[in-house]
Amino acid sequence: MKSWVEYWNSDHPIYVNERHRVLHYKLLARDLVALVPDTDSIVLDFGCGEALSADDLASHTRKLMLADAAPNVREKLGTRFNANSRITVLSDAEALALPEESVDLVILHSVAQYVPRADFPGLIEKLVAKLRDGGRIVLGDILPPDLPALTDALALIRFGFEGGFLGAAGIGLVHAALSDYRKLREDLGLTRYTAGEMLTLLEGMGLTARRLEQNPGHNQARMAFVGLKVAPLE
Repeated sequence: MKSWVEYWNSDHPIYVNERHRVLHYKLLARDLVALVPDTDSIVLDFGCGEALSADDLASHTRKLMLADAAPNVREKLGTRFNANSRITVLSDAEALALPEESVDLVILHSVAQYVPRADFPGLIEKLVAKLRDGGRIVLGDILPPDLPALTDALALIRFGFEGGFLGAAGIGLVHAALSDYRKLREDLGLTRYTAGEMLTLLEGMGLTARRLEQNPGHNQARMAFVGLKVAPLE
């Protein structure tokens, strides 16, 4: 495997069992719902992954667009949500070709770490261009520079304890240590940002930015930010 897209397009062991996978997306959808401005919002979830609970999120929107670079992921999303008229599945290219100022909320969760640092500002600029005045972009699961792998492991163990898959979480950590994921982390690395760097990036796009008190999902050692697009004064 030579890229993160290839990894996510494959059958990977990132979730220790089905209960972990289901609870992960259920919790994530619950937290993202709280960030939707109102039920008339058009939302783009860019790099959405399997998004098992996207119907929960969609029920709080006018339209939810799920975009992912992995073809196999998109095929599964299309099958799963084919009957939901509020959900549309897009490729990254299709999402980036959306009309400017057509979206109320862009979600970019657990994506930044897999994008090379040099490419990330350009991606954010393209996504911010999709926002209407008053629209928001949310960046979640941002890895700080000093976050050790052990902290992520402990967060999973805690989630496993609370979610009833503690034993599987322990076994899964061992499998992860021997998996392609660890090799890709070593070969490609994960991009990390300080809070200051992320705020500077968003503010440099003309957004009013702040760090959120809670990172969507179970891992509160990672960070989340929101940038608000303010209409220019006339």
